[in-house]
Amino acid sequence: MSWAERAADRSPVVQRSRTKGVEQARAIVRAAQRLIALKGASFTTQELVKEAGIALQTFYRYFQGKDQLLIAVIEDMVDSSAAQYKQQATAIEDPLERIRFHISVVMESLAEAGDTPHGPRFITAEHWRLSSLYPEEMERATRPFKDLLQDEIEAARAEGLIEADDPAYDAWLVNQLVMSVFHHYAFAPADHSYKDIADRLWSFCLAGFSAHPDRGGERLVRAKKRRAG
Repeated sequence: MSWAERAADRSPVVQRSRTKGVEQARAIVRAAQRLIALKGASFTTQELVKEAGIALQTFYRYFQGKDQLLIAVIEDMVDSSAAQYKQQATAIEDPLERIRFHISVVMESLAEAGDTPHGPRFITAEHWRLSSLYPEEMERATRPFKDLLQDEIEAARAEGLIEADDPAYDAWLVNQLVMSVFHHYAFAPADHSYKDIADRLWSFCLAGFSAHPDRGGERLVRAKKRRAG
């Protein structure tokens, strides 16, 4: 279930109208996103209910507290971004190039966001804080991008471009690496262009997909030959 459906299921009104409950949860998250755009995560619950136009008790029907709301905000951001990336990559025939696109667009989003309160620094700071408190919930919140990568890794394996033994774990590792690099440059000044950073990250991932400790770079060579024709 999506975060909105899970939030709706926590509300007593769901028995009367589940659709209404989902929409109410989404409205609360949209209100939080508007406040985050103005001041980051420093908004209060009172400010939230005023922005959403609801009673405080209505907020607590859907979310146990502000942390659970922020987890829902992050999941909504990741899910929306993953869906957008998938749509944008539909014209790319090569699944490996689609993976490269997904990695690149995440890295290059750092340049687009700049230092806005709701940008990469908000995501980074809240991701690590919330992960230390709610690791399972945060793993679920970031899963949409991992699932997107897994689909492409499985497609690349099906076409014989790579020999991924465990696409789910490979996707998890790539997701962790992409998040780590993203979080680093959310605060650290970029020592190269974000395109160069994305290209280096992709080269590292491609070698990881294709190489094997016992077989050197043979798999990488075969994959490149297949792609060349």
